[in-house]
Amino acid sequence: MGLRILYGVQGTGNGHLSRSREIIRRLKALGHEVRVIVSGRSPERLWDMEDFEPYRVLPGLTFATRRGRLEPLRTLAGLKLVRFCADIRGEDIGGIDLVITDFEPITARIARRHRLPAIGIGHQYAFRHRIPVAGFDPAAWLVLRCFAPARFELGLHWHHFGQPILPPVIPPLSAGNPSPTTGPILVYLPFEEEEDIRRLLVFFPEREFVIYHPVDRPRDEGHLRWRRPSRSGFLQALVESAGVITNAGFELASEALQLGKKILVKPLRGQMEQLSNARALGLLGLGGVMKRLDPRAVEDFLARPAGVRVRYPDMAESIARWISGGKWEETAGLVRRAWEDTVFPPGTAAAAAARPLSPLIPA
Repeated sequence: MGLRILYGVQGTGNGHLSRSREIIRRLKALGHEVRVIVSGRSPERLWDMEDFEPYRVLPGLTFATRRGRLEPLRTLAGLKLVRFCADIRGEDIGGIDLVITDFEPITARIARRHRLPAIGIGHQYAFRHRIPVAGFDPAAWLVLRCFAPARFELGLHWHHFGQPILPPVIPPLSAGNPSPTTGPILVYLPFEEEEDIRRLLVFFPEREFVIYHPVDRPRDEGHLRWRRPSRSGFLQALVESAGVITNAGFELASEALQLGKKILVKPLRGQMEQLSNARALGLLGLGGVMKRLDPRAVEDFLARPAGVRVRYPDMAESIARWISGGKWEETAGLVRRAWEDTVFPPGTAAAAAARPLSPLIPA
């Protein structure tokens, strides 16, 4: 008999939506009934949402940025705490068997309020463990710990680092052919201003850049091809690209690694999670990092050969079947099998550290 699941998705950025879409698809295919709450993003900034039906959009909690930097005061000023509390109290949970939260705070607190079992799935839950951390900030650490707590937590990362965490959840991508080395460069810098991106790339007229940004209309400016957000168009551009320049979020870098694209990340200043992601990519030898929008870093990136490819297993299917099994306190087998099925490129720091697994992940 299928479960009736309330699934919460944090709408800030696209990574939460991308991986939740895959898991929700698999849960529905296994016969579960899933209804979704998306928070932290306005409805007009959501697209390609058919897989989430039925879903509701709520204000939730999110953060404010300007020119690539987190702005704590604007973040605090924009919080709608009265509405947040009302949404928690007002949700009808009649018949719900399980809550799943992809770092979404409303559903996490609904589960706690009604003593429902809750599973947290997301990159942020990996920070409960000993993984690379940069830009340590006690306030940010507290947010990661308390923002969307769950009884059962599945942290995701590019490497296990000897900890009981899982590989990333990645949509099916056509990765059969070698990554083109002379194709366009995909640019996704949602926290940067349009003019700042233009100034960064104007120095490289010989290369084509496909830039996904919330522009008013699609347009071409010489070698700069500006495109509005579109999930299908974005994935196609990723497959056809020679490399990716992006902020240091988790999901896009995961998709690029699965496809063997070279990566250059610019972490959001003042955001511990992105600073830590950038550090992890560098330590693992899987991508390049620039602290600011630096044309010299882009020049070095363009001169690099093709990127390295990590072959991750189908985690959406594995997680959905683990959820269906109902033994949510038992994660060791899920973790062990996932990393046994992961193939890191030879010669990288990631491959050197891949085996053996930590005693925390028993055989």
